[in-house]
Amino acid sequence: MFPWPPGAGEARPPASAPIPGPRAVPAALALCLLAAGTGAGEALEQRLVMLQGPDLEALATAVVAQGGEVTHRLPIIGALGARLNRDQLDAVRAAGAPVSRVIDDLAWRPEPEKPGDCTLAGAIELVWTGSAASWVLFNSGAQPLALSRIELKWPASLGALKSARLGREPLEIHDPDAAQVWTWSGAAPPELPARGRRSLHMEFTRPPAAAAAVQKAFALGASSAGDCATRLAPSYAQPDRDSYYPTVSGAAALHRHGVTGRGVTVAVLDSGLWEQHAELARDTSGRPRVIARYDAIRGETVAEAFDETGHGTHMSSVIARSGKTTREGAPRPSYRGIAPDVKLVAIKAIGASGEAGFLDIVRGVQWAVEQREALNIRVLNLSFAARPRWAYWRDPINQALMRAWAAGIFISAAAGNEGPEPMSVGSPGNLPYLMTVGAASDSWTEADPDDDYIPDFSSRGPTPMGHIKPDVVAPGGHISGLMGPAAALARARPQYRLASGEFAMTGTSPAAALVSGLAALMLQLEPELSNDAIKCRFKTSAQPAIEIDGRLAYSPFVQGDGRVSLRRALTLGSNACAQQGLDLAADLAGVEHFQGPARFREDGAPSLPGAHRLVSEAPDEGPSATRRWGAAAHLQRLSAPPQNSPIDWLSIHASEQRRLRAMAGGALRKSAR
Repeated sequence: MFPWPPGAGEARPPASAPIPGPRAVPAALALCLLAAGTGAGEALEQRLVMLQGPDLEALATAVVAQGGEVTHRLPIIGALGARLNRDQLDAVRAAGAPVSRVIDDLAWRPEPEKPGDCTLAGAIELVWTGSAASWVLFNSGAQPLALSRIELKWPASLGALKSARLGREPLEIHDPDAAQVWTWSGAAPPELPARGRRSLHMEFTRPPAAAAAVQKAFALGASSAGDCATRLAPSYAQPDRDSYYPTVSGAAALHRHGVTGRGVTVAVLDSGLWEQHAELARDTSGRPRVIARYDAIRGETVAEAFDETGHGTHMSSVIARSGKTTREGAPRPSYRGIAPDVKLVAIKAIGASGEAGFLDIVRGVQWAVEQREALNIRVLNLSFAARPRWAYWRDPINQALMRAWAAGIFISAAAGNEGPEPMSVGSPGNLPYLMTVGAASDSWTEADPDDDYIPDFSSRGPTPMGHIKPDVVAPGGHISGLMGPAAALARARPQYRLASGEFAMTGTSPAAALVSGLAALMLQLEPELSNDAIKCRFKTSAQPAIEIDGRLAYSPFVQGDGRVSLRRALTLGSNACAQQGLDLAADLAGVEHFQGPARFREDGAPSLPGAHRLVSEAPDEGPSATRRWGAAAHLQRLSAPPQNSPIDWLSIHASEQRRLRAMAGGALRKSAR
């Protein structure tokens, strides 16, 4: 945890309205959730409403007496879902039914995707056949797209370029030993069909020794009119054999010692689960891992919570995939998922088109709480975010999640993908109690943390009530995982499907899932840990990004306490944060609510006490040669002890080293007994 001024993280006096400043902007939605009113409509048209009150049975009786239908019983938040028209709702109120709150715009629909100016995209990897490579170009637009330029530079190990063609059209090679640039400015440039694709085929005189490793040395790009361009992404050395994020996050090191999440159940509240792949359906010993399935849309346990979109399956894959990792043809003692031996519970609350509603999500959370002990649910993953519409304690989903947290379920939630604007963290990530996760990218270099960065899409804090969010950032760039081949996401984004059949997803959704898996590993080692202790461990051991002058490279509203590290959480993390002055019992009782430390400057920008001294003004976009993660890396790159640093990283690092030596000494003494 970075050394913010005393009191900066403490709870403030109760607040009844958001802090002054810019209105909260929509948070990125993992599955594009957007609240939308149903409109006035006809007086006799029934619509879905939520009714809260102290006596649910009396409330249900009143609804039925007026000809309405009770659709959801949600005692976890003292609420009913009901279908009522305007006259019926007025009659329920007039009859003296115990109604304390009505929300009558619960008809949710997917947020329409904003059409971008650029509809050109390239596949995330090259496909090799001997010495020939293919790169597929996609047009997601409704109109044909004319190409204007293709650039190619290849590594010398492939020899000369023998031939090149776009689809069936040969491309002229100017010099087979030099980089090529093909341009079209005439009347008939090559076109990509509407919502179609064409492949660029290239043949070289020598085949690659390792196809994926060679990809990183390519410079390959395509452009169309209007400055629309795409480039070939780098690649890991063996993406079809290793998912890499278990190594980056520290999970792989624990796999080698048998720490794989055994004995812990993780519930994934999402779009369901595709169970046809053995690495999802079974653990590392081949035993079935999915112990329950609940359809919160239908309100019943089911034999299959089929995932039409693919999102929930991908998140479950990040958490629990049990396939072995291999490198250079040899198996390694680690796995493709973070916690490959956890039990999984699939809670389906998001439908085929990405639609979801408050009531279904609350019903899913309620079921998880009801089954907490029977299924040993210790972790709940929420890889979605929606526009915050109320103060955190009035949000029905957050009300249910506070009770889930109190029941002993650790919750990891995505911050959202609507950065880099401030106050873009979504709900439920705006709930101060749970763990809110932003995304970091390793720039495809798992062994080199110095080029890691926080992408612009990762949502920023503060929350509308001034709390610092996200809590931490975790790997969220090009995260590979499993997904049904007919899933809506796989069909909508074919450029992200790998030749192995896996799907690479980027966002705070997989980052949150990764932290859910890390929490499961921690709970296998220390099952007695409380939710607050787990969150505190991650936050106090996270590695902040630091500029060369000793200032924080990112504001806490961007990086939280820094990049998550499981190894450090287990060795250096503290159990004693106590949620920094928050009082969950008081919040649940409605006695007191809490405002965070954020304040707004005269220009409307959010800030924290002392931020002008502690946060660098250097640009924070993309990789940086002057940014390091953690005190040790920052100090190691300095040629002399730091002078006039606003944060005493030297003392912080020395304290960490003393604690590690003390732990090592204790372990030696224990082994000698």
